[in-house]
Amino acid sequence: MQAESTKSWRVVGASVRGVAHVQGGQVCQDACAFAQQPGTVLIATVADGAGSAELSEIGAALAVETVVAVMGAVQELPSASDADGWQDLLTEAVRQAQWRIESEAEIRQLEPNALASTLLLAVATPEATAVMQIGDGAIVAGDSAGRVLSLTAPHNGEYANTTVFLTTPNALETAQFALHPAVTYLALFSDGLQRLALDMATGVPFAPFFLPLFRFIASETAAQEPLTAFLSSPKVQERSDDDLTLILAARLP
Repeated sequence: MQAESTKSWRVVGASVRGVAHVQGGQVCQDACAFAQQPGTVLIATVADGAGSAELSEIGAALAVETVVAVMGAVQELPSASDADGWQDLLTEAVRQAQWRIESEAEIRQLEPNALASTLLLAVATPEATAVMQIGDGAIVAGDSAGRVLSLTAPHNGEYANTTVFLTTPNALETAQFALHPAVTYLALFSDGLQRLALDMATGVPFAPFFLPLFRFIASETAAQEPLTAFLSSPKVQERSDDDLTLILAARLP
């Protein structure tokens, strides 16, 4: 995922294998994607394939590809105050991702759970930021005054250390949705970064973790390579053995 900059947003995204996957010779099961529509609307999405699912990396890739395509084809977005309209729109994008995964599973003669993945989706306009999430990971926003806030929080499943996936029955009923005013910075990340990025008891983001990242993405030198290096660094890898994915976005003046 390469860095992309236009007059409205600068965006960088990267996924790296976690320690356990490197040691086990496994592929990265995370995926991320982003796009900008006519320079003013940002679409960003992250998916984390289930570690126990044999083809979860395919499910994650299909999920992010689908929601970006669906949202990118929308001709007219709801107004900044139309929460119901935004929720319906993002729900439809997530539903399309579910259908895509189910279709791929059928082609491969597998159960959909073989392609299980979480999904985080953010759509930011000059007036509003709409987010939806199924599963763990989180979406965090920041402003020019240095304030950092959670737009979503990790969602755990019925048992400890479990979560909800797109292929979980009634997954959409668990979806988190929020509509916020326009933000200056966005961060979407998979659960491999949760212990570094969040107070896990409260879901509150750690400002000292995010503020340097927001300064990085605000810089004209922001690129994929240093973000990948950060995710691959010992100080990050030693805190998590899971795959790590992070999308950073900054609204430009």
